[in-house]
Formats: sequence, structure tokens, C-alpha cells
Amino acid sequence: MITGGKTALVTGASAGIGEAFARLLASQGFNLVLVARRVERLEALATQLAADHNIGCTPLAADLADPKGVRALVRDLKKRKLDVDVLINNAGMSGSYKFADVQWTELAAEIQVMITSLTELAHALVPGMKERGYGRIVNVSSIAAYAPPAASLLYTGIKSYVLHVSQSMDMELKPHGVHVTALCPGFTRTEFHDVMGTRQAASQFPDFVWQDAADVVREGFDAVMAGKPVCVPGWVNRLTVAGIRPLPEALRYQLGLRMNPFK
Repeated sequence: MITGGKTALVTGASAGIGEAFARLLASQGFNLVLVARRVERLEALATQLAADHNIGCTPLAADLADPKGVRALVRDLKKRKLDVDVLINNAGMSGSYKFADVQWTELAAEIQVMITSLTELAHALVPGMKERGYGRIVNVSSIAAYAPPAASLLYTGIKSYVLHVSQSMDMELKPHGVHVTALCPGFTRTEFHDVMGTRQAASQFPDFVWQDAADVVREGFDAVMAGKPVCVPGWVNRLTVAGIRPLPEALRYQLGLRMNPFK
């Protein structure tokens, strides 16, 4: 055990990268607060991890697409006297649709979950981390943060925000013992594409570009513990980012235009 009774909170913990983070953190001896909308899956996971690793594990149902969701979650944490030392901001969503044709509620939910709630939750928990002189925050971005805009038109912009705000947080907080890392995975074997209806498109990519969630999470965990502000896991993703970065903006625009199915 390396944690001394520290507690980690994971959003989007019921599946995929969030579940993989929960399993890794439990194996490292962290007590857990598991947050997602699907409370039944959370409760089953919490029971298993508590029994397997002899840790405290609290499942909390929360809808982070609700503008009041983070405030309700923070109140619950205070009521239960749970101090959070590690925050994994993993909850996410996406969709492939035309901007002018989709209902605003769909776009607002993406912004709320992946920008507002992510930032608000970090803002609520950072003061306690600073006071205790220890904190670790992983904000799950994507290699889409480096990519030309294309389908899922909000997604690249949102993930770019997460990448940049994570680095800004790290610059400010590192002197106080708080490390912040933007984790930027590429194609990862989870149910994300099934939930968002993009499985058919994603399945066209070759097997070598895919990573298992456990491998992505291990690299992200090692990065935040080492104080690295950005983690692009996997050699394919690192090569992809290295190839995209030098491209002029006009060329990136043309690439995005060619890849966009809605043109």
C-alpha cells in the first residue's frame, strides 16, 4: 500500500477508462468514491473492489449533465466527510450530428459534462488538496485535442480545452503539491463507441491503433504520479500527435474538411 488512507474520486466509473482507473487505484490501496449515473453497476463494482482490496468504496449516483450535479455531489462528499486526494475527471459523451440540426439540449449536455462539470469539480476539490499539500488530478482529454476539426463538431474543441486548462492548473498548483495531467488517449477498447453510436465507423480502423483501457490508465496514472502535465499513451498515438502538430492551420482545416462526413 502506498497511499496512507488517501481517497480517489472517479467520474464515469461504471465502465471503460473510468472503471479501469477504479480497478488500478484500488489495487494501489486508495479508498474510492465512484461516480456515474448507473448506480447498479457502481454498487456491484464497489462491492467487488472493497472485498478484493480491503478498501473503503463509496458509490454515488450523479448526473454531471445536470447544471446542479457537481454542487449536489460536493454536498454529498461533505456530508459523508470524504476528503478527496485524487480526482479522475473521466465522465464524457459525444455524438455525430450537424450543428444546425441537433437540439441545443444535446450540445449543452456535452459542454456541461466535459467542460463545466470537469472544471467545477476540480475547483471545488483543489482547496482541500492545497491545504493538505497533496493532490493528483487526471483530466481525460483525447488525441482529438490535436486533430483537425471533423465529425462530432464540439468534441475536438472540448478536448482541446481540457488539454490546455489541465496544463494551466498544473502550472499553478504544482508548487502546492498538486499534480494535474491531461490524459490524451486515442482509440480505446471500451463501450464508448457503442453508447454514442459510432461503433461501425470506429471498427474500420486497424487493430494496431487500438489500446486496452487498462494500458491507457496505467500510463496516465504513472504520468500524474510523476508530475507530467500531458500523457499521450501508446506509440501509435504519440506518432500521430507528432505528425499533426507541425501542420499549418490551413492544411489542418483542409484535412478536417475532407474527413467530415457532413460536408
